[in-house]
Amino acid sequence: MTAEQRRNLHAFGDYVRKTLDPTFILSYMAPWFRDDEVQHIQAEKNNKGPTEAASLFLQFLLELQEEGWFRGFLDALNQAGYSGLCEAIESWDFQKIEKLEEYRSLLRRLQPEFKTTINPKDILPEIAECLISQECEEILQICSSKGLMAGAEKMVECLLRSDKENWPKTLKLALEKEESRFSELWMVDKGAEDVKMKDLEDDEMKTCDVQIFYKEEPENQNLSQNSCSSSEAPHTYSPLKPRNYQLELALPAQNGKNTIICAPTGCGKTFVSLLICEHHLKKFPQGRKGKVVFFAIQLPVYEQQKSVFSKHFERLGYKVAGISGATSDTVCVEQIVENNDIIILTPQILVNCLTNGTIPSLSVFTLMIFDECHNTSKQHPYNVIMFNYLDRKLGGSSDSLPQVIGLTASVGVGDAKNKAEATEYICKLCASLDTSVIATVRDNLEELEEVVYKPQKFFRKVELRTTDRFKCIISQLMMEIESLAKSIFEELGTITLGGLFQIQNSNFGTQKYEQWIVKVQKECAVFQMPDKDKESRICKALFSYMSHLRIYNDALIINEHARMKDALDYLKDFFRNIRAAGFDEIEQDLTQRFEEKLQELESISIDPSNENPKLRDLCFILQEEYHLNPETRTILFVKTRALVDALKKWIKENPKLSFLKPSILTGRGKTNQNIGMTLPAQKCVLDTFRTDKDNKILITTSVADEGIDIAQCNLVILYEYVGNVIKMIQTRGRGRARGSKCFLLTANADLIDKEKMNMYKEEMMNGAILILQTWDEAVFKEKIHQIQIREKIIRDNQGKPEPVPDKKTKKLLCKKCKAFACYTADIRMVEKCHFTVVGDAFRERFVSKLHPKPKSFGNIEKRAKIYCARPDCSHDWGIYVRYKAFEMPFIKIESFVVEDIATGVQTVHAKWKDFNFEKLSFDAAEMAGGAQDLGLQGMGNLE
Repeated sequence: MTAEQRRNLHAFGDYVRKTLDPTFILSYMAPWFRDDEVQHIQAEKNNKGPTEAASLFLQFLLELQEEGWFRGFLDALNQAGYSGLCEAIESWDFQKIEKLEEYRSLLRRLQPEFKTTINPKDILPEIAECLISQECEEILQICSSKGLMAGAEKMVECLLRSDKENWPKTLKLALEKEESRFSELWMVDKGAEDVKMKDLEDDEMKTCDVQIFYKEEPENQNLSQNSCSSSEAPHTYSPLKPRNYQLELALPAQNGKNTIICAPTGCGKTFVSLLICEHHLKKFPQGRKGKVVFFAIQLPVYEQQKSVFSKHFERLGYKVAGISGATSDTVCVEQIVENNDIIILTPQILVNCLTNGTIPSLSVFTLMIFDECHNTSKQHPYNVIMFNYLDRKLGGSSDSLPQVIGLTASVGVGDAKNKAEATEYICKLCASLDTSVIATVRDNLEELEEVVYKPQKFFRKVELRTTDRFKCIISQLMMEIESLAKSIFEELGTITLGGLFQIQNSNFGTQKYEQWIVKVQKECAVFQMPDKDKESRICKALFSYMSHLRIYNDALIINEHARMKDALDYLKDFFRNIRAAGFDEIEQDLTQRFEEKLQELESISIDPSNENPKLRDLCFILQEEYHLNPETRTILFVKTRALVDALKKWIKENPKLSFLKPSILTGRGKTNQNIGMTLPAQKCVLDTFRTDKDNKILITTSVADEGIDIAQCNLVILYEYVGNVIKMIQTRGRGRARGSKCFLLTANADLIDKEKMNMYKEEMMNGAILILQTWDEAVFKEKIHQIQIREKIIRDNQGKPEPVPDKKTKKLLCKKCKAFACYTADIRMVEKCHFTVVGDAFRERFVSKLHPKPKSFGNIEKRAKIYCARPDCSHDWGIYVRYKAFEMPFIKIESFVVEDIATGVQTVHAKWKDFNFEKLSFDAAEMAGGAQDLGLQGMGNLE
């Protein structure tokens, strides 16, 4: 089993817990589980039920280290009858099981009627294929020992755990065969796609009227006037009944006007966009069709919106599809746009298609909807799309242009100091989106305020530690490293690098210090000397020193905001990884210096007197709020991923707070030692937080700021976390429950002042919008037009011609040790975004190690990591892959310095697109011999 399979099984564990009764497969897992573990799982089911037993089973399963256990688990599922779950795990695609959730919700609601109406013995033969054989035996046994009603309850319990995608339809057929009156309530159309139910006269059932129920994914409450919670009703679609304020927001767009819809988080803006889309598509006469594109910036939001639009529009006969960066390589964008009525996109996809001509013009669309439209500025993909739109509009193109709709909780005010400047800023956003209407709720404010509760805002100024021995020790280590680096600069004499080393020690543990480290590293990368061996030695040493300074700086930031223990663990992980990689003399020396202080650091970190006062205050707030309301649901925002992990550990290990059972949500990218969360993992976290009432707190970074569907919370805590006015409104908007509170917890008085300034800017923004709404529409349009003309002139004057590729051959040198790697003439481009090196010589210059996370994407199978072959360097150069029939290295340009052979000038590039050289495409014929030989030798270097 691979590490990725283990991670995936952990990420999708909730599906296993909801579906599997582990006692049914324990006999097949005998080779893998000890007798005491089997007994423990059996006891857990007897005492707490199958879900808890499945949790324990999964825990034991993921701890297994023996070869073959994963295949054994899949075989056990198959043999026991869990074919649906087995199939989902094999493909890591749980959509079929996910689609059953709406039927489970319906059955839970109908359970009182089911148990008083159904004779389980009568329908069991018909639905047995949807259950496990042991479940059928248990149902019959309970019917005999406890009666039919208890048997019916057991049948419901088993159906709720069924992994068979056809069980809703099979149940329907069984009910019809028995002519059960329950069949009238269990209406399944089109196989197992739509579920509708009649109103029930029963008092217990009147509490939720599903006739107008609608669940919106990104803002999952407050969409209809009588909505049920997702645990009580399925995602049914009877005639939608929007609220009056939602109709008010949709009206200008439905009248064909380009509109920015500005309304609070949680009020159902996505539902408003559904109303607009449906109206738009239905208005076209026979023979003509509309085509809608909906843009979502973040991948989790993209996934949610695709699900919402699909559920809503496919029942109406419209085709919905989605394309994101994760799927664009495997689909034909042009074909998907042509064959569907509604396309959900991440905006960069359309930017790429307009650039390469795959989509020749925006005129293929009749409506464009920009989610979180306040991002339409500078070179953001939203703005690049609108540049194309405005160039056609202002250039007098005869092509018809699509209607434009923007959705946002806050248009922002930028750096505006007064209402007039705020008005100008908002006008500029309207010009960027070609909108002359800003729709806000004015006529139905009372109704809106009943739905969206503005949380109370509290500011809590906290104290720092009075003494910090941990910081003193780490700062001393950093000063020693600085001295080592300074000695190198002194060795260089009058060479200009010495001027870089002007920095005060008081900046340790700050973003400013981090910026200085990056500056030094960039300068080192292109530093040159006549003596190339000396140049290599100096650059490699400085590279190592800066890397260690950065990690120490990170640790000081963690120490300031969390526990010393967490900061120390962060350092210990780093030095553990250093030992596992190339461990040269400098790194040995720096590791020894750390280890000499380790015992003292360990002692300090566990000393109770060194507790962080910030955590004490945070603990007090949480205890107080959960004492006042034990059902409190909290979102805790922090600045960095390292802090997310540190605060989760602190809460779990704090006996006063461990009952909160924290979960975490972070972004997808990588930063230093932190690896981002995959999209399935993000979805799993959010689903668990919505459904598991024991999971009372979600710790997150800015990824939860915009658009992601987060359960209704009544407590938002901003832990040293302040942004601009848009960020403030959106994070506060996550506290949607009545009586919700929002705390800013900080030791920095300036942050409190900044947040108060944001509150003032919010008032200024609302005032500016009101002013614009009083303008005559023709005046507003003329103002927008003038801004557009001015901005186009600026844009055209700034436009640079495409650079001519530099055909001169250049060298690539290792960024760390300056060893020669290859010539640009030997580089080939694979699938427009990957770069390999041809020729036999390059294989001698790198070594390979098996990749810790091998995976496949498209035609590419990632197999190994490649490093500089110099034993005292081992700098990361990229990866080793299998591409179609070939094995080859893929190098990353940020790992190298580019040297002009003629002039000796050296440059560094963060991305391949920034490196202007003649990019020759990969040619299979050219690679036919060399790549396979290279692959065999390269893989022979695996350690």
